[in-house]
Amino acid sequence: MFIERPPKLHRLLLPGAVWRMDNASRKSVYLTFDDGPVPEVTPQVLDILDRHNVKATFFVVGDNVRKHPELFEQIKKNGHSFGNHTMHHLQGLKNSCEFYLADIEEAGKLIGSSLFRPPHGLMKRCQNKRLKERYTIVMHDVLTRDYGRRVTPRIVIENVKRFTRPGSIIVFHDSEKARRNILASLEESILWLKHNGYELLPIPMPSNP
Repeated sequence: MFIERPPKLHRLLLPGAVWRMDNASRKSVYLTFDDGPVPEVTPQVLDILDRHNVKATFFVVGDNVRKHPELFEQIKKNGHSFGNHTMHHLQGLKNSCEFYLADIEEAGKLIGSSLFRPPHGLMKRCQNKRLKERYTIVMHDVLTRDYGRRVTPRIVIENVKRFTRPGSIIVFHDSEKARRNILASLEESILWLKHNGYELLPIPMPSNP
C-alpha cells in the first residue's frame, strides 16, 4: 500500500527525527531530493529550480558524489543545502549497526553535512540512537512516489497538491529511476505551491559533524 504521508506509528519508530518543519509563523514548505547526483537527472532538476528561484535540499549518495563531484559542487554553488544519504544507499534494517554507521561515515568524508536521511526511511533503533548524537535526521511529511513504475507524473503532482501543508518536507528523487516522473512533474508542482502561497525553502544546515 502506498503511504504518501507517514502514519503516526511510523514517526514514533524514529524518535528525534524531523518529519515536518515548525513554521507556525510562515506558510513554507521544503523540497528535498534523494539519491543523486546523477548526470541524467540532477542538472535538469537544478535548471528547473534555478528558473523558478527555488532553493531545495539534496540528500546525496556518497558513491554518486565520488563519481560525479562536479554535480555535487554545482548543488552547493547554486545555494542548495545538502545531506548524507549513506555511501551505498544502504537500508538500515538489512545491515548491522556498525556496518551501517561505517558506510555513513565514509559518505560523510565526501559530503560534509550534519543532515542525514536514511534510504527507504528505515533504520534500527541502535542506528537511530547513534546517528542522532551527531546528525539531524530528516524524514518527510509528503512522499511523492515519483520513483514508482506504475506512478505517472499526474499522480506525483496530485500527491503534492493533496498532502502538502505548512511545514511539509516533500520528497522527490533526482535518480534515473524517477527521471520520467520528476522531470515531468517538478515544474508544475513548484508553480502550484507558489500559486497557493507557499514559500519554498531549503532545510537549514547545522554545523558539520
